[in-house]
Amino acid sequence: MQTKQQIQQLLASAQVRPNKRLGQHFLIDLNLMKLLVDLANIGRQDVVLEVGCGTGSLTQALAEKAGRVLAVEMGKSMAKIAERELAEAKNIEVICTDILQTKHTLNSTVADALELACKRHAGRFLLVANLPYNVASPVILNLVAGSVRADGMYVTVQREVADRMTAACGNTDYGTLSILLAATGNVKVERRLKPTVFWPQPQVDSAMISFVRSEERQRRVANMEFFSEVVRLFMGHRRKMLKACTRFASGKLAGIENWQDVFERASINPRSRPEQVSPEEYVAISNACCKALE
Repeated sequence: MQTKQQIQQLLASAQVRPNKRLGQHFLIDLNLMKLLVDLANIGRQDVVLEVGCGTGSLTQALAEKAGRVLAVEMGKSMAKIAERELAEAKNIEVICTDILQTKHTLNSTVADALELACKRHAGRFLLVANLPYNVASPVILNLVAGSVRADGMYVTVQREVADRMTAACGNTDYGTLSILLAATGNVKVERRLKPTVFWPQPQVDSAMISFVRSEERQRRVANMEFFSEVVRLFMGHRRKMLKACTRFASGKLAGIENWQDVFERASINPRSRPEQVSPEEYVAISNACCKALE
């Protein structure tokens, strides 16, 4: 792990500065970095994805425990620094690319590398990262409901994202992010973080969050991709009644002819507002939709 001074020296030697537009804020508290790694309880057969590896400070600690580490860094100059600093570690692959192909899909290069690594290692797939602020939410959503799903996530995010990840039903921060996480696992705020533990200091507080996927909860969801689509439909019109939201159904959901039957099958009041519907109830609606389209 690298100190603030070491990171600054590495950047200065390459004439690189942190890009605030991309949300680059280096975690410089080594005790917190160690805590993040310890929380993940990484094993020698685990595959770890790090998004926004920067100069490779956290990556070094991850590689000491994991079977394989995929470190993604968008900045070319930053990625070159990481590759140089991590050259001796044979279980690290630095990938210089944007982690997202689109808002709802991971970059295909990263997805392919993850698939290959997971075939070669029998352990878990984990996201462990000081996530860049500008991609935190879409990355988490992708790894919960996308084609490549993490068994656990241990990340630092800005407080606003942390609040949305952990919000309960009825809370103003309750939305797609909190619903998908609660429906598939257990999410927890491990530590509140002040701006002083980062460099450069952000304008907001942050938080360290853990998420552990629950196989039991996952099995209750008949179709994860479909579940995500259902949640987005209703939470995209959170102030309307459920029955009114159905007018905006698109894609596969547009094929449902009798929404009243769906709500009855799921035992949901169609006059409820989307923000009043619990994650478990959204699972019931999604599963009922699957039945309606059979």
